[in-house]
Amino acid sequence: MTGAEAADLPDDGAVRTPGRLRSQAGWLLSKLSARSDRLLTEGLARTDARKWHYAVLASLQDHGPGSQAALSGRTGIYRSDMVGVLNELAERGLVERAPDPDDRRRNIITISVRGRRRLHRLDTVLDALHDELLAPLSPTEREQFVRLLSRLLDHHTRAP
Repeated sequence: MTGAEAADLPDDGAVRTPGRLRSQAGWLLSKLSARSDRLLTEGLARTDARKWHYAVLASLQDHGPGSQAALSGRTGIYRSDMVGVLNELAERGLVERAPDPDDRRRNIITISVRGRRRLHRLDTVLDALHDELLAPLSPTEREQFVRLLSRLLDHHTRAP
């Protein structure tokens, strides 16, 4: 190891991130996204839930009943994966399926009373995970950060 390489190692032996990378928003967002995903996945797993469970329940609560295709569009879950997610939620009594009166070939999915209670508990879990992820930021900075991320996401997912 050269002296320059050694200078890049802090006392604990971890490699320091080069300044050029720390100035790249995409690189930083990618690293933070990976950390956030791991934190959420592990935190929800401790409560026997997955992030897709939360996404479907939140969508049903906020936007009302919908078809599997509508839920796929609202949540970003692939249609082929949505069936499995809905099966898991239905087995737990968190959602209900009923034939669509306008098209008997498709089902309408509705959040159940039990699903609403579960969503409320998951909101509490996610609030704590959010606090852990954004721990170094003040409440004002957290609000601003989320607002800016939302603005960026809206811009980049807007239909052309």
